[in-house]
Amino acid sequence: MKKHLKKTLFSIATATALTVGLAGNSLAATDIQWWHAMGGVNGERVNKIANDYNASQTDYKVVPVYKGNYTETMTAAIASFRAKKHPHIVQVFEVGTATMMAAKGAVYPVEEMMADAGLKLDKSAFLPAVISYYQTPDGGLLSMPFNSSTPVMWYNKDAFAKAGIKEVPKTWPEVYDASKKLVAAGYKGGFSFGWQSWVMLENFSAWHNIEVGSKENGFAGLDTEFTFNNAAIKKVMADVATGQKENLFLYGGRRGDSLPMFINEEVGMWLNSSAYYGGIKKQAQFEFAQTMLPYYPDLIDKPQNSIIGGATLWVLKGHDMGDYKGVAGFMNYLASPEVQAWWHQETGYVPITTAAYELSKKQGFYEKNPGTDIAIKQLSLNTPTPNSRGVRFGNFVQVRDVINEEMEAIWNSSKTASEAMDDAVSRGNKLLRKFERANK
Repeated sequence: MKKHLKKTLFSIATATALTVGLAGNSLAATDIQWWHAMGGVNGERVNKIANDYNASQTDYKVVPVYKGNYTETMTAAIASFRAKKHPHIVQVFEVGTATMMAAKGAVYPVEEMMADAGLKLDKSAFLPAVISYYQTPDGGLLSMPFNSSTPVMWYNKDAFAKAGIKEVPKTWPEVYDASKKLVAAGYKGGFSFGWQSWVMLENFSAWHNIEVGSKENGFAGLDTEFTFNNAAIKKVMADVATGQKENLFLYGGRRGDSLPMFINEEVGMWLNSSAYYGGIKKQAQFEFAQTMLPYYPDLIDKPQNSIIGGATLWVLKGHDMGDYKGVAGFMNYLASPEVQAWWHQETGYVPITTAAYELSKKQGFYEKNPGTDIAIKQLSLNTPTPNSRGVRFGNFVQVRDVINEEMEAIWNSSKTASEAMDDAVSRGNKLLRKFERANK
C-alpha cells in the first residue's frame, strides 16, 4: 500500500485538522491503542495496515493488540472502560451492536468523533448494505465499517466434475441433488456449513425476505420478539436433518470448525463467509469457486439480499481530544480506496466503499479471480427491506449460543426442527426481555 494516499473518504475541514497543536517533529508519537479480534494471517494484515499508517506520518502510532475472539475482545473492552484503562479503538462484531449502543457514556459515535476532529464524513461513499447496519434511526454512523463479509456457497469444481454435476446449484433442491451425486462418487458428504446461526437462520431469513423478529428485526425498538420459529425456518432445518441421514449434510461445528471438511475434500460444498477466501486459496489443493446462497423457489421467486457479518471499529470515550484527531486520521486512512481494495483482495471481506470496489475492478482483480465479487452482488442484489437489513437484538451474543444449542439438538436427533426452533424462540425472548429491562 502507498504511504501517502491521495484519495480519501473524508474531506479535510482545516489545514491543521490532523495535528496535535505542537510544533516540531522531535516529540514522540502519540500511541493510539487498537484492540482487535483478528488472529492468524488476518492479524498479520492488521499489523501491516497499522505499520503502513504509522509510516505515513509522524504524529501518531497505532498500536494493534490482539485480544482473542470477538466475544473476548468486546468483553475485555467493556471491562477496561470501567477500569479506565480502555483502548481508543475496539473491533466489535455485528451482533454486539446493540450491546455497544447500550454502553452509556462509553461510545464516541464515529461520525461525531470525525466532526469534532475537523473531518467531514461522506456516508454516501459507503456500500448501502454495509453502512445501514451501523446507523442510528436518524442516520448517524455509530462505528467505522472494517471487515464486512456475507456467507456464500463455496464449491469444489474438481469434485463437481468427478460427480458429473453439470450446473452449479442455485436452489436448495438442487443442492440436495448435487449432494447425492457427490456421495455416490465417493465423497463422505455433500455439504456442510459454518457460523450456523448466521448462515442458516439469519441470512436464510434475509435471503427469503422473512423476519427474524418483530420491530424490524430489532432496529425499531427494544420491545422486539423473535419470530424465527416459522414454517420456512422449520422447513430448512428439517430438510438438513433429513439429508444428514444419507450423509448429504455433515455437521462440523458452530463457526469455522467445518472448514477442514471442505479443504480435505470430504464435502463438495460449504456455506460460510466470503472472508474465508484467503484461507481456502492458501490451503485448497483443488479448483474451487463460490456462488450465491441457494434458495427455496417455493418460498420466494428470487432471492432478496444477504446480510453482513464481520465487525466494525468502535471508538471509546475518555481520552484526550488530541488523541482523537489521530484516531480520525487513522479512520480516514483505513477507509481509503487503496487500503480497502487491498484488504478486500487479500481477505475476501467486501470493500466497504464503492470507490474500493471500482478500484478492484480497475485493477482486474475480479477478472483474474472470477467469483470474488459474489459477496458484493449478494449484498446489493435488491434494496434491503425491514426483513433483510440485518438484525439488532439485545443479548444476541447469548441468543446465538441458544440457537446453536437448539440446532445441535436437531443434528443429534434429540429434538425435531419444530421443537428446537420453538424452544430457541422461547429462550431467546427471555434474553430479550432481560436486555430490555436493563436498558429502559
